[in-house]
Formats: sequence, C-alpha cells, structure tokens
Amino acid sequence: MKIFGAMYDKTMQWSKHRFAAFWLCLVSFIEAIFFPIPPDVMLIPMSMSKPKSAVRLALYTAVSSVVGGMIGYAVGYYAFDFVQGYITQWGYQQHWDTAISWFQQWGILVVFVAGFSPIPYKVFTIAAGVMQMAFIPFVITAFVSRAARFLLVAKLAAWGGEKFAAKLRKSIEVIGWAVVVLSVIAYLILK
Repeated sequence: MKIFGAMYDKTMQWSKHRFAAFWLCLVSFIEAIFFPIPPDVMLIPMSMSKPKSAVRLALYTAVSSVVGGMIGYAVGYYAFDFVQGYITQWGYQQHWDTAISWFQQWGILVVFVAGFSPIPYKVFTIAAGVMQMAFIPFVITAFVSRAARFLLVAKLAAWGGEKFAAKLRKSIEVIGWAVVVLSVIAYLILK
C-alpha cells in the first residue's frame, strides 16, 4: 500500500504555498505551548524547496518559537494548576519529571539543551514558568538554542535541496513503512 508518496508530494506542494511561511510561524508558536507536531516537519520541506530562503525561514521559526515559549512560560508561572492534568493525560508526565529534574540540577542551561532535546519544547517552557526561572535569561537562552537548532535543520535541508528531495521521494515508501514498523516495535517494547 503506497500512502507515503502522496503525503510527501502534498507536503512539498504545501511548502511552496504563498502563505507557507505564515503557517510555519504559527506551528512554531503553538508547538512551544501545546501543539504536538514540531515545526521541523514544515521547515525541512520548505528549506529543501527554497534553499535560498532557509536561513530566513529558520529565523522566523526561532522567533515564533520563542514568542510561543514566552506564553508557555506564563502558563507555567500563572496557570499550572489548570494544565497539570493535561500533562499526564497527553502522555508527557515522564518528560515533565525529567525536565523538572534537569531544571533543579542545571537551572537555566536546561533551556539551551531543550532546543536539541527529544523532549517536547512545550514541557520546558511550562516547566521554566513553574520553576520561576529568571524571565530575560530564559528568553535569551531560548532564542539562542532554538535559532541554533532551526538554522542547523534548515541549512542541512537546504544543502540537500531539490536534488535530495527528488532522491528522498524515490525511497519515501520504504522509509515511511520502516518508521511505522520501528514505532510499533518501540511501543511494544516500552509497553
């Protein structure tokens, strides 16, 4: 069953849409608060299809993510009682416990690590508010880490460019099904 090729084609088509940069910023903003899909999912195809715009797109993504992170910080600082139940309900409790432990050990440096961590960024933004980290250092560190991550991702995708996108398209069914199988195996092992 071939489904990943059509999804890949649609994603590449969307990456060239005239409002794609707006949607990239929106996804980046809400991902830092609650959205489960990281902006890399949009940034990578957009950088492959428009390599000359990769740095600009990465900076848009970083700024939007930091602004969203500021909202996430405020949620943690002022409204944690409201969102605490959702952390467990949405399956982030283990990530939450890890983030809190890291904040207690390393303080604000954890925000830098969060830019590259597999733990969802929203966990760190809300945890920074709960831990009442200093706000200005939080914002500066968040910008440096998010900009570094998104610049790295965008530059790698742009380096591959349209030629890599075409090669990737040829193998997308195998890659897609391999990810599904590995995800199921990981789920069964971890369960």
